[in-house]
Amino acid sequence: MPNKYPILGFQLENSYQNLPQSLFTKIRPQSFPNPQMLMFNKQLASELGLNGNPEDYTPYFSGNEILPNSEPIAQAYGGHQFGHFTVLGDGRAILLGEQISASNKKLDIQLKGSGRTPYSRSGDGKATLSAMLREYCMSEALHFLGIPTSRSLAVLATGEPVFRETPQHGAVLTRVASSHIRVGTFEFARRYLPIEDLKALADYTLLRHYPELFATENPYLSLLNSVIEKQADLIVNWMRVGFIHGVMNTDNMTISGETIDYGPCAFMNNYNSETVFSSIDTQGRYAFGNQPKIAQWNLACLAGALLPLIHSNQKIAQDMASKAIEDFQTLYENKWVRMMGHKLGIFEQKPSDSILINELLDWMESNKADYTNTFVFLQNNTLPIESIYQKPDFVTWHSAWQKRIEEQTQSKEEANELMKQNNPVVIPRNHLVEEALESVSTASSFSLLQELLKVVQNPYSQNTISDKYLFASEMHDLNYKTYCGT
Repeated sequence: MPNKYPILGFQLENSYQNLPQSLFTKIRPQSFPNPQMLMFNKQLASELGLNGNPEDYTPYFSGNEILPNSEPIAQAYGGHQFGHFTVLGDGRAILLGEQISASNKKLDIQLKGSGRTPYSRSGDGKATLSAMLREYCMSEALHFLGIPTSRSLAVLATGEPVFRETPQHGAVLTRVASSHIRVGTFEFARRYLPIEDLKALADYTLLRHYPELFATENPYLSLLNSVIEKQADLIVNWMRVGFIHGVMNTDNMTISGETIDYGPCAFMNNYNSETVFSSIDTQGRYAFGNQPKIAQWNLACLAGALLPLIHSNQKIAQDMASKAIEDFQTLYENKWVRMMGHKLGIFEQKPSDSILINELLDWMESNKADYTNTFVFLQNNTLPIESIYQKPDFVTWHSAWQKRIEEQTQSKEEANELMKQNNPVVIPRNHLVEEALESVSTASSFSLLQELLKVVQNPYSQNTISDKYLFASEMHDLNYKTYCGT
């Protein structure tokens, strides 16, 4: 059989396996008798340096054949799930290796839904087609919104049913990420492995993501501070576009600062800081408005795991780490005010801007205003007539905002351009996502999903977008629930 390695463009490394073996298990993916390629991300494939036809990858992305130079593993990690620590690991995912991309970046290639691993516990290690298509759609949406995220390279039907509440179509997702190192990876190492293994993990993480920090006085404290900065930026971006992750456990927070593990995620339509769509978040722990403080909580878990490396004196280490975590709130709030200012066309923030911003959000919440469209209306100067935007309290706020814009040295045109760069015109509306997934499930039709994907690839463009993508379904979100798919 001819060697396909140079033809398909794979340049895989397996550097994670240089870490202590307690951090992973070597394992082959499950094979499936009749896999079928359903979605293939040609743009991402090109960025990865892959140059084959989609069908060429079916044996490898289904798990039926092992890629040349691939040494598949399932990674071990722990995580605080809804505040309670659990030993976890890749229960339905297998890392094929690290692809050296066309731009010489090292990126994980992982299969999700590829069968049981030693970390599956009571799970079957499989994934539903609907859940994998949701991740494909949502991760691509965030990518084109300019938000750091893992990306989806391919979705394959396995040809086998997956049993959840009802039998569903099975699928495998091929996922690409800067790495799959999580806060929970460090928690696992801190709790169960010797300090030498924790240090090996930290050094590997530094080398892979933050090599410049080796030259700092305290590389491990610098690592903590860098992750804090990355996560603050990430959460600010989520808040900018109304994204709700839905399950912000520490095993779902990456050290690289990328969005990962799309389960019960969704976008908020009408503004409400308490919005929750996840079926398992019954207490609202991961509600839209709670995401910043949960990020801080998760980062405190990372700080706790790094304490022995930050300083040999526990009290000194705790003081250093505590200060870094305490500083998160101010760091985040400054970034958030700046971001919200940009959504309103404000270049340089003033203390009074916080009042202006919060007055708008309070009004939006009281009037059930659409979060995305309110900012689009403002930037277009096209407030709907005979609507909530004609109410006296909004008119008063609008006058104060216009006065604030006029105070700037920048022109109104420049302010408007700033708004356009920060306010998406289109997001993947929940009812459209569900309609597209339902169409695949019941009619094996991908036309709605493909159309939605095409639209979300240009989220800041106002040209030729059908009205159906610009508005929420009025009643859809009242009882809307999203699910993990496990």
